[in-house]
Amino acid sequence: MHCTVYNSRNPDMPASSIRLQRVACALVGLLYLLPTVMSATDWSAPAEQLAHKIVAVTGPGAVSLEFTNRSSLAKTDFEEVRRQVLTHAAALGLRFVKADQAAATVQVSVSENIASYVWVAEIHLGNNESSVVMISLPHPETANISRESAPLTIHKTLLWAQEDRILDAAVLEGSPAHLVVLDPDRATLYRFQDSRWQMEQALPIKHSRPWPRDLRGRLFVRKDHLFDAYLPGVYCQSTITAPLGLNCRDSDDPWPLGSEQNSLNAFFSPARNFFTGALTPGIGKQTTAPAFYSAAALPREKYTLWLLATVSGQVHLLDGVTDQTAGRLGWGSDLASVHTGCGSGWQILATRSGDVSADSVRAFEMADREPAPVSQALDFDGSITALWADSGGSGAMVVSHNSESGKYEAYRLTLTCGQ
Repeated sequence: MHCTVYNSRNPDMPASSIRLQRVACALVGLLYLLPTVMSATDWSAPAEQLAHKIVAVTGPGAVSLEFTNRSSLAKTDFEEVRRQVLTHAAALGLRFVKADQAAATVQVSVSENIASYVWVAEIHLGNNESSVVMISLPHPETANISRESAPLTIHKTLLWAQEDRILDAAVLEGSPAHLVVLDPDRATLYRFQDSRWQMEQALPIKHSRPWPRDLRGRLFVRKDHLFDAYLPGVYCQSTITAPLGLNCRDSDDPWPLGSEQNSLNAFFSPARNFFTGALTPGIGKQTTAPAFYSAAALPREKYTLWLLATVSGQVHLLDGVTDQTAGRLGWGSDLASVHTGCGSGWQILATRSGDVSADSVRAFEMADREPAPVSQALDFDGSITALWADSGGSGAMVVSHNSESGKYEAYRLTLTCGQ
């Protein structure tokens, strides 16, 4: 490739400037020689905008520039974004070298939220404090942007329906399988036989204080016995031997959040319907959080990110060091995480805020710290009153109050990778 020069060389131009131009020209030439995949989206304008913002901080010179894709962009689109940013930055006078040879290091993250892509450049200049510049651009409505993770489909299986309120339900795998249904007065055990659940035993729940008005409960399957039941101010543990029994006592023990893979417990207010914010053993160094209704865990390579649906209506993100606010996402008060192996491996199930007569659940992934929907909304014929990840982490249990029949319905939710 030849760089055409229309003006004669200026004899007064410093040799360093001439070399800088030649290096930039050579770099641009090499970038144009790279294989380019045609994209339906023109990334040139936002790439040029970000390059201008970077150079405004670094000035022309030697920099180290690294890119990370934290969005749903496919690899080909991400590489095109990277190529465009490098091209425009080189044209503005940047030279790209290794970090130990650079006057400045720049780390560019391509992330997104529900409405737009967000490109963030973190710039380090010597011993100075780091600077951050960013741009955002809306998701193209007609662009052919392929996602590396296929969309997900949420499936719901009706397990049980009854007139009395259902607080939670859990499937006990085995031969035959059993179903436990928790309501305010009992935990009822059903055996799967003749293609349906048949009642086997009802275990009363003893409690010394009246239940709060908006009662909640949680079942957790255990390995050394069948299950534990948690209610406000009450803890129950099933016996091991037949006939099955349920030992209940007044207790302020914390309730388990998440699944067995992500161990965290939180204290539940005995007179209200939310968790107080006291955590045990804590999320890294964080042992307290704002009061919240539900929590979901997203394991990362070196830490676990916890999302809390707080009583203020905001979603807080705790990583063991920082507590960030995701703002109002239009989510309801119930969250759960599911391990599917699809996409990034873990997804968040979230109810929506708004019309309680026709609630829904949708799956999200967290690109960086911004949620992106990866499934269609799954509708229910009424309000969702409970959503818990199952103890194994592969699915979730949801309870809905059917607005037409008036019955409470317990469903098991599973997710499959789309095509």
